[in-house]
Amino acid sequence: MTSNWHRIGTLSELKSKPLQQVEVGKTKIALIYRDNKFSAISGTCNHVGGPLGEGRLEGDYVVCPWHYYKFHYQTGEGEPGFECDKVASYSVKEVDDELWVDLKPASPQHKQPHAPHPLARKPERVDGPLRVMGISTTVMDSKNPRVSTSELLLDAALKYAQSKGYETHLHTLRDLHFRHCEGFYSKAARACTWPCSITQMDPNDQLEKVYEDIVHWADVILLATPIRWGSASSLYYKMAERLNCIQNQITTHNNQLICNKVAGFIITGGQDNVQAVAGQMMGFFSELGFHLPPFPFIAHSLGWSMENMERNVRYVQKSQALVESAEELLDRAAGLASSLIASHDAHHLHHRAGRKGEKILVD
Repeated sequence: MTSNWHRIGTLSELKSKPLQQVEVGKTKIALIYRDNKFSAISGTCNHVGGPLGEGRLEGDYVVCPWHYYKFHYQTGEGEPGFECDKVASYSVKEVDDELWVDLKPASPQHKQPHAPHPLARKPERVDGPLRVMGISTTVMDSKNPRVSTSELLLDAALKYAQSKGYETHLHTLRDLHFRHCEGFYSKAARACTWPCSITQMDPNDQLEKVYEDIVHWADVILLATPIRWGSASSLYYKMAERLNCIQNQITTHNNQLICNKVAGFIITGGQDNVQAVAGQMMGFFSELGFHLPPFPFIAHSLGWSMENMERNVRYVQKSQALVESAEELLDRAAGLASSLIASHDAHHLHHRAGRKGEKILVD
C-alpha cells in the first residue's frame, strides 16, 4: 500500500449500512454501499459543513441531514443545475476482507461561489428619524376579520409615533406565509444559520420581511399579543422559534446582530396571566440583545372569573386611558432608543452575554 491508502474497516462490518460517516485520520468520509459496491465522497457538506454520511440516500444522491443539499454518491457533484458545486470523491478498494480508501481525492472539492443573502450584510443604522416597528401576533381569518384589542392599542401607538415624526412599519403575522422552525439547532448549533436556513432555501417564505426590519431597520419594536390560555398567541411562538437564528449567532460566532434597539409589549385578553406572558417576552427579547425601557409592557385583562369577550372589546374600544398608556409606552421606548443611538457606546457589542455566557463546544 502507498502512504495515501488507509484502512477503513472490515467488509462485513461496513456492508451493514447503505450510508455511514467514517473518519480516517482527520478526514471525514461519507461511505456508500450500493449495488454490492462501495463508493466514497467527502463527509463534509459544502454548505455549512453538515455530516453527509449521517444523511440519507435519495436516488443517486447523498442528502445532507442539515439543509438537504445533495451530492452524487460516486462523483460528489451537486444535483442537476448545481453540478459545479461538488464535494471531493475518493477511490476505494477491497483487499481480502478489508476496505481501503485513497485519501488523495479522485476528484477535488469545488465550492461554487454564491452571492451572500441580502440579510447577511452588516447591521448599520442609516441616519434619519426614529423607526418604529409594530408586530401583531393576533390570529384570525383575514376574510372574516374581527376586533383585536391588542392590535387596537398597537395601532394607537403607531399613529402616535407618526404624529411625532417617526417612521413606522406594521407587520401582521397572520398575513405572512412563513414556515415553522424545523429544528436545525437541534441537529447541531452550526446548522442554525444567519440568515435563517429556511429563508435562504425558500424564496416564498415571507418572514424575511420581519428579519429585515428587526435586524436592519427598526430602532423600536412594539409587539402586541392576545392572551390564549394563559400564554401569548400561537403566531408569536411560531415567530419566536424562527428568531432563534438571531440569538444563535452569539452562541456560535460571537456575532451580536441586535444592538441599541428597544422592545416594548402590548398584552390584552379576556383571561389573566399577564405577568407570565410579559416575563417570557421580556426574557426572550433580552436574549436577542434588545434593551427594555422602564415599565416595558402595558396590559389589560378582565380576568378569569370576569371573562366576557364582547364586554372586553367594548371596554378597550372606549378606553382613552389604555390609548394613553400605549402612547406612553412608545414614549418610554423611543426615549431610550434615542439615548442609545446618541451614545458614544453606540456600537459596543456585549459578547458571550446572558445564559450563553459559557462558550459551547462546536464541532
